Amino acid sequence: MRLPNLNALRMFDAAARHLNFGRAAEELHLTQGAVAQQVRRLEADLGHKLFHRHARGLTLTDTGRSYHAPVSQALTLVRDATDKLAPAVQQVTLSVTPSFASKWLVPRLPEFEAAHPDIDLRVVAEESLTDFKRDGIGIAIRQGGKPQEGGLNSALLSLVDLVAVGPQDMALTLGDTPDLADLAQYTLIQDGHRHWDLLLRQEGLNATGRVLQFNQTALAMDAAMNGQGIALVPRIFLGSQPLVVIWQAPRLGDQGFYVLWPSARGRAKTVVDWLLRQ
Repeated sequence: MRLPNLNALRMFDAAARHLNFGRAAEELHLTQGAVAQQVRRLEADLGHKLFHRHARGLTLTDTGRSYHAPVSQALTLVRDATDKLAPAVQQVTLSVTPSFASKWLVPRLPEFEAAHPDIDLRVVAEESLTDFKRDGIGIAIRQGGKPQEGGLNSALLSLVDLVAVGPQDMALTLGDTPDLADLAQYTLIQDGHRHWDLLLRQEGLNATGRVLQFNQTALAMDAAMNGQGIALVPRIFLGSQPLVVIWQAPRLGDQGFYVLWPSARGRAKTVVDWLLRQ
């Protein structure tokens, strides 16, 4: 039997990882029809069916599953050997929430680009959970408790160190040592995590002022900068923002910003190491 076409194997590999011809086509910058046609041709050449086709995607046959493992390893060997001869710019896709992107990551990207010109870091800002296999994501950063997902590497970037912030004139009005009861008299601004609600409930307090609700931390910070109230936000988001820390919230256990990645394939580990050094 003649060896299969290398491009057909690449398309088979992408389809097997995504279990979807459309997403495989997006990764390879081809049309869905081209990918599906090449896979059908590969199946004809091999004399074996590699996929079960369904209305909403694909599943591998037993033959396809056993064939994909060595094909994937072989393509990785070819990529690695080629990189050693002529290192190319590699794309790494990083999924973060919109607030984390705008308040923490974007200001640091010029430094990353200068240090790693061989990596094309693609940032996807989204609130939804990441399906690494389906979405083609290499790394994700999410806020929450310590991850328990099996099969994923994880590392703590920073604990969630919450601080109440507002403009300078509001800080002067409140004085040096306000407590939670003092703050509850003012307009409070919170994001989708509703930390103000949680802290007030734990202390048996009620907000006597208004509580403004936003779905993103960045919007809550912008409202505080505009003098609309006191926002409760992670300290690492402050950077050079024109906001003054008014009050330090108690720790929230293992709540933090965690870096998640399924494997150290390609340049992903370089990006992870850079993130953790920040």
